[in-house]
Amino acid sequence: MIKMGKYNRIVIKIGSSSLTHNGGKLNLGRIDRFLRQMVDLKNQGKEVIFVSSGAIGAGMAELGLKKRPSSIPEQQGIAAVGQALIMGVYNKFLREYGQIAAQILLTASDLENRGRYLNAYNTLESLLRKGIIPIINENDTVATQEIKFGDNDTLSARVAGLVEADLLIILSDIEGMYNGDPRQGGENLKLINKVTEITPELKKIAGGNGSLIGTGGMQTKLQAAEISIESGITMVIGPGFRNNIINDIVTMLEEESNHNIGTTFIPTSNCLSKRKQWLLYNQAVSGWITVDFGAAEALLYQGKSLLPGGITKVKGSFKKGDSVLIIDESGEELAKGLVNYSSGEVELIKGYHSGEIVSLLGYENGSDVIHRDNMVIKGGIKNGYQRRSTGSSQKS
Repeated sequence: MIKMGKYNRIVIKIGSSSLTHNGGKLNLGRIDRFLRQMVDLKNQGKEVIFVSSGAIGAGMAELGLKKRPSSIPEQQGIAAVGQALIMGVYNKFLREYGQIAAQILLTASDLENRGRYLNAYNTLESLLRKGIIPIINENDTVATQEIKFGDNDTLSARVAGLVEADLLIILSDIEGMYNGDPRQGGENLKLINKVTEITPELKKIAGGNGSLIGTGGMQTKLQAAEISIESGITMVIGPGFRNNIINDIVTMLEEESNHNIGTTFIPTSNCLSKRKQWLLYNQAVSGWITVDFGAAEALLYQGKSLLPGGITKVKGSFKKGDSVLIIDESGEELAKGLVNYSSGEVELIKGYHSGEIVSLLGYENGSDVIHRDNMVIKGGIKNGYQRRSTGSSQKS
């Protein structure tokens, strides 16, 4: 049964290795084919957002550099050269097909700040309504090690969540995700065509880094998949070197045929709300709160807020409204949330009943340290989580 039109808002991320030749120069023929397929999707009534890598690689080739520099300032300067070059090429091709592109450069902090996050969303919505193709890249010219996304796989997934996309396509120089390292080969090596759950075993398979020019490997693609499926977005890793790959992936999904191209990640049935997506994936962590296993179970299975009674340790320096991780006594990450109290205040009230907060502090900001509405459970943590303590200290 064919169900056309299911994937109407599509984010397409193309890696550096798929946009350039081996020497780093832009692969104009392949870029033309990619853009032509995006225009074809637009002609079908779909909305397309293009997340582009390649600025540093293009800048390196333009400047005659053989090796990617290690220092951030050098990378920033090279990216400034490369970004102008690739946008000029994209605009040239898209104009020939009667399309208009818009350049958007983002840093991690743009999506961590709630106001800027919403501004980015409104801008992208405005461009899409006008039929413009947004072309997004990390703002390498101003990003530092502390604020950079670090790879455009993660950036593309966070953008897909931001715009509530139906589909994220990540094109790379390999077919998809394998059950081992494709660079080492082996007779038991197989392409994983469909993933319904990201397990610890799958994360072990993901391995390390990518190409000399790009920064992303299968590990970052799996992180992008985790963000996508928790946000209710289908994601496909596909071979960028295959002709007509973008249209073939969309057709495969909309015709509900066998998953025989790349690796498809199926979204979870209980996807996160947009606000909780922002909280989980776009908020920098300021500290950690350790809870006992009774409190862990209350958070995971009973839908409770975090009360001071279940807290055993506090780490880091944070203030009211900051984002903190909630971990159990084994160090496993359970959730993330916005605190009602500073780290110093939590240190004073941890282990006590909520009714004792006023006597301990002289005031209260609420009975809970983190309210349920300001907390998000980390994906997959409930599956197989076992209580490792008989004591429950989630005191109200």
